Amino acid sequence: MNFSEFFILKPRFAGVIAVLMILAGLISIAVLPVSQYPNITPPQIIVTANYPGAGASVLVDMVAVPIENEINGVDGILYMSSTASDNGEYKLTVTFDIGTDPDMAQVKVENRLQQVTALLPEVVTQEGLSVETQSANILAFLALESPNGTYDGLYLSNFAYANIQNPLARVEGVGSVNIYGPQYSMRIWLDPVKMASLGLSSNDVVQSVESQNIQAAIGSIGAAPAGEGANRVLNLTAKGLLNDVADFKEIIVAVSPDGGVVRLKDIAAVEMGADNYQVSASYNNSPSVIMALSQAPNSNALTTMKNLKAQMEKLKKSFPEDMEFKIAYDSTLFVKESILNIISTLIVTFGLVILVVYLFLQDAKATLIPMITIPVSLIATFAVIYMLGFNINILTLFALILAIGLVVDDAIIVVERVQYLMQYEKMNSLSAAIQAMRDIGSSIVATTFVLLSIFIPVGLMAGLTGEIYKQFALTIATAVTFSAVNALTLSPALCALFFRREEGKELEENTVKAEGKKERGEASALLVSPSGNPKASARLKGEGTA
Repeated sequence: MNFSEFFILKPRFAGVIAVLMILAGLISIAVLPVSQYPNITPPQIIVTANYPGAGASVLVDMVAVPIENEINGVDGILYMSSTASDNGEYKLTVTFDIGTDPDMAQVKVENRLQQVTALLPEVVTQEGLSVETQSANILAFLALESPNGTYDGLYLSNFAYANIQNPLARVEGVGSVNIYGPQYSMRIWLDPVKMASLGLSSNDVVQSVESQNIQAAIGSIGAAPAGEGANRVLNLTAKGLLNDVADFKEIIVAVSPDGGVVRLKDIAAVEMGADNYQVSASYNNSPSVIMALSQAPNSNALTTMKNLKAQMEKLKKSFPEDMEFKIAYDSTLFVKESILNIISTLIVTFGLVILVVYLFLQDAKATLIPMITIPVSLIATFAVIYMLGFNINILTLFALILAIGLVVDDAIIVVERVQYLMQYEKMNSLSAAIQAMRDIGSSIVATTFVLLSIFIPVGLMAGLTGEIYKQFALTIATAVTFSAVNALTLSPALCALFFRREEGKELEENTVKAEGKKERGEASALLVSPSGNPKASARLKGEGTA
């Protein structure tokens, strides 16, 4: 008994395997991420440092050189690029090789930064170094606007930082939320003429603000060791950090020997402003703030956008009047249209293939077998796509379109061979299916290996080109493999079942013909083999010859 004969004699077993393949594929489709293209961008780690008041040249000498010298040579790094601006912001982009785990790359960069912290200016370390993973896939741009101009851009931007950024960042599938706008900040504009006349420097002002704008812990009353009769403990709290312009103006900068006091309002103008004036935005000619949302790796863009819209609707309920939240750019619209176009092409291709098969086979039952086996092979392919860590994108769906023309060949070969043996060798459907697989089973396996020898090497290519073609090539190879499995199991079992009635009709027609000949004076004898196959017939004519 060969491999295919087992499934021909037990067609239910072949059917169960096909059903399991379909279920695995359908479950995988439900959880697979959807995107326009495969994730072929190298992982990037962004290091951000702030040196308030420093220019670009100072940032390069004091911050960029120590950090880049230390990070250079980390495992898996491809290249680095950095920018230093005159507003005191330094940003370093570390690009790693394709296939590097972004989390491990971030850990490597953070370990190197720990070794260089002592070499950086104290102000930079106090501000802190930010290390985060950046995704190149922009999911959407959101706009928070005030159509009637009730709120200015600074208020909207600060509102977005306080009430919108964190809720959006918690949405599943969102990688990061970047707000292109400033926050409220206490601006101190120093008067150099007054400071020079009083003999003060900017460092004196900085030290005064730092020493008097603190959250102090001043203890408690009645705590142990307390005297007798103290039966209560009262915790004391100070005013803490200053928030009002009036409080900042009263900060004491210097005291003269004769008791004179120099306050901050005497040498500077204090106002509540923005922490930077580098970015301003408008949407529909109204004040607004723009937020960029990046997609997390291996996330479903369509599902993420759906969850994002639901979160936006929840946030809108708490917004004040004359404040609207809109989607300025949605990348999933193009993804959705591209996927729908490819799916429609997939359906049209499948219909054309079935039509061509019917035109050539001229048999509805023979056409039904490829109609069953083709979807089994294609749907089961999604299970392997999930296990390989791929996603549903233009390349994988395009590979399935091309695979339709390849997977249909195996089913057609099996059907044609079974029909040939039934028509010319006068075998029944069961015997014809068994004999057909003995004849062409090795050929199906051989042609499958020939196709795999073409696509698998393409899927193993290295570098950026290999990442582009990997999902395309391995998707076709998987579909072809499942097609060969179905050709050895499901297709012959279906042939033995579907063609059984045709065999009965043929025997019935032979019986009718024999009775007709008997009425005309001829005797016909049909010799049937023990297995039920018509082997030979002897015609007895009127003169008694056999």
